[in-house]
Amino acid sequence: MDLKTLKTFQLIVKYGSFNRAAEEMNYAQSTVTMQIQKLESDLGIQLIERGKKIRLTEAGRMFHEQSMQIVKNMEQLQANLSDLQLGEAGNIRIGVTEPTASYRLPVILKKFISDYPKIHVSIEFANTPVLCERLLMGELDFALCSAPDLGSELYFEPLFKEEFVVLIPENHPLAEKPVIVPADFQGHRLLITSATCPYRRKLEMVMQELGNSSLDTMEIGSMTALKYYVESGLGIALVPKVVLNPLPEGTTVRNICGNRIDMTFGILCRSSDFPLKLASAKLYQRIKQELFEKLERRQ
Repeated sequence: MDLKTLKTFQLIVKYGSFNRAAEEMNYAQSTVTMQIQKLESDLGIQLIERGKKIRLTEAGRMFHEQSMQIVKNMEQLQANLSDLQLGEAGNIRIGVTEPTASYRLPVILKKFISDYPKIHVSIEFANTPVLCERLLMGELDFALCSAPDLGSELYFEPLFKEEFVVLIPENHPLAEKPVIVPADFQGHRLLITSATCPYRRKLEMVMQELGNSSLDTMEIGSMTALKYYVESGLGIALVPKVVLNPLPEGTTVRNICGNRIDMTFGILCRSSDFPLKLASAKLYQRIKQELFEKLERRQ
């Protein structure tokens, strides 16, 4: 028993004719007759009473009713598999770091899911080291994050530089300076992210190079929450420029001299999975396109 035979049987019942079913399926009538004979032989029971008018046996009526749903399910399965092969259906598991998770990805996903409603996307928020582990364990399809440590079994494609600025309370002494250099952090409380955050690690490396390894710091676990702690007057912070629209009340922004603090951001996946395929490839291309267009508009 196969799907074509089931469709043929359904058409015979629908039209009450072997000839009409053959025309619909683009078969010779003899082919239709052989299909039904084989179907009845495989089932070991007669389904159709032949004569001037075709009638179903009791077994034929039962088979007709229950095979209708089988045909519908199989046709839907074939359509779903075709969509999957074309990258227009499937499930994508992505990991994202802040601030892209909150400030860039939602708009991109809204358009993408509208264009591909059969693609389901699940999102995990984490820092880059955690996302690397999840990728290597096969628990994510790809990630949007900063560059991983060298030597891993991962492929990283840079997309842009995450631009950082210094957020300062308006009444802070550093607010009088038009441009901030890392050495200016000395003597002021600096709000920083968790120890595992690549942004913090890079800042610490820069400060050590300048000989400022002992800073007055306060650890804030969330990158996107930093601006609210600055707004409360708890200190100053290096924050991604993208999170400062609108600017928190009572704060001001200063550029930091040079670009040593800026972080390279991109798409990360297992080396064995690149280039990405199917639905993941479509989302990957959409993210690249949207991010590049935004960067071009800014320039």
